[in-house]
Amino acid sequence: MKKTLLIGICVGITTISLAQSRVRIGFLDMERILENVNDYKESDAALNDKITFWKEEISKKQQKIDELQQKLTIERPLLTDELIEEREDDIAFEQDELNTYQQKRFGPQGDWLTQKVIFMQPIQDKILEAVQEVAENRRLDYVFDRSAEILVFHSEKKYDISNLVVKYMNQKDKKKAREELVESRKQEQNAARQKVLDQRKQKMDSIRQAKTEEQQKN
Repeated sequence: MKKTLLIGICVGITTISLAQSRVRIGFLDMERILENVNDYKESDAALNDKITFWKEEISKKQQKIDELQQKLTIERPLLTDELIEEREDDIAFEQDELNTYQQKRFGPQGDWLTQKVIFMQPIQDKILEAVQEVAENRRLDYVFDRSAEILVFHSEKKYDISNLVVKYMNQKDKKKAREELVESRKQEQNAARQKVLDQRKQKMDSIRQAKTEEQQKN
């Protein structure tokens, strides 16, 4: 899932199309998002509990077979051919039961995969909703998953929206979550404006200082 859940507001862009228009791009790290989203942690724990139970059942069945096999080995010299065959049939039956159970739980189409899909589908939907909300708030045209199999040579941290997605998903009150996104964007814009103003002030101060020094020389 971590590899296949590539969130894209739009996909399939090329370097040429990026050069021809001013495209706003964001990145996210799906692995980091999943590690920090409460819903995923709860679902993953529930699935692991099921897997642990199934493995314990398999272990018990295997132990029963081993005990039957060991008992037959010890008692074989005392048993008639008919009883030996009956014991071997019992062991073969138990082994078939174990093989069937293993396939049912962990086979290519077993319960493990089915349960994983059931657990993950709601989370995928919530992640998509969160990404769309953040992308709309940040006015992004594209959002790429850097943990997926796409080629990303470099991306600045300021374009990483992973933390915003996690914060949105973990906020139960979605109205409040949207308000927090808006407020976060305002703070970033104010910080950017202040940085520009500080740079301009620094430049003007440098010019004034240079003029003062020039006048003092004259």
